[in-house]
Amino acid sequence: MVDQSIDIKENDIFALSPELLTTLLKDHTLSPKEGEQVNIFWATDNYEHLGDGYHYHDQITIPCITGDNGTVIVPRSVKSRQQQQQRSREMAEVFTPSWICNAQNNLVDDAWFGREGVFNTENPDHTWMVNTDPITFPEGKTWRDYVRDTRLEITCGEAPYIVSRYDTVTGEPIPVEQRIGLLDRKLRVVSENTETTGDWLKWAQTAYMNVYGYEWQGDNLLLARENLLMTFLDYYKAKFGADKIPQMKSLLYIAYIISWNFWQMDGLKGVVPDSCGDKPSTQPSLFDFGEPELIPCAGCKSGDIRQHNGTYCLIRDWGAKTEDKKKIRFIDLIKN
Repeated sequence: MVDQSIDIKENDIFALSPELLTTLLKDHTLSPKEGEQVNIFWATDNYEHLGDGYHYHDQITIPCITGDNGTVIVPRSVKSRQQQQQRSREMAEVFTPSWICNAQNNLVDDAWFGREGVFNTENPDHTWMVNTDPITFPEGKTWRDYVRDTRLEITCGEAPYIVSRYDTVTGEPIPVEQRIGLLDRKLRVVSENTETTGDWLKWAQTAYMNVYGYEWQGDNLLLARENLLMTFLDYYKAKFGADKIPQMKSLLYIAYIISWNFWQMDGLKGVVPDSCGDKPSTQPSLFDFGEPELIPCAGCKSGDIRQHNGTYCLIRDWGAKTEDKKKIRFIDLIKN
């Protein structure tokens, strides 16, 4: 039986702070400027039976997911088998079990550290044995280098490679000390190498600035963002005590980082989902009748990711010194 406790309740986040949930819903690419907000959108027909506000292109709003609607969005493992199969057929949605995420994340760390078994050792039965000794670093590399090293999960779903609060397939919760996500590992290193809340917060923020992920479907993206936020709370409490809660300004800043680093995108085109395609010609016509001429997308015709006519997604350069360089197109980071 799936453990329902893994589902993060939007009502609980809203009760903690409406601004927190507002931040987790923001789409920075489509929001025209600071202070004006456009939310991520559903990008799935799974909710249209609920009526207005739940159609494919509708933004996900707070009223649609709180109050009596507080259980509209749930993790894949909590969804019915029918819903899971439908999403697999329509969107090729298949989530990876944690033991596979762990094995692949271990390969990343084997290469970075130059040795195996840094964080855990895999068992034949798909479990793993955690290395409980403090993590040591190879010559020429420090724990700060590890925290600053960039990681990206493509088509991230609920972000099981980044944070592993639960197994996305079975729904089984995973204790903090057993977690295997790429951000989990960074936060473990931060906790092992800091003492004060100030230092921990500084390096936890750095860890969050250096993990990224994109996803097509808005409900999955919100779940991923919520999982990253709750992971921050989990590790803070594990470090400083179960009764300790970070200040709201710290939670809001982490949510702000998450809302930039985990975004809604068509990964094949680098644009906002469904923003690309045949567009009506903007050239003036001698006649007022007939269908407008449609101009095909050059990127779709040629397969060139840099020629699409959709809205290219923006991410933030956290190291930028000037305001005009803080927002960059994701495709501009892709090498030819």
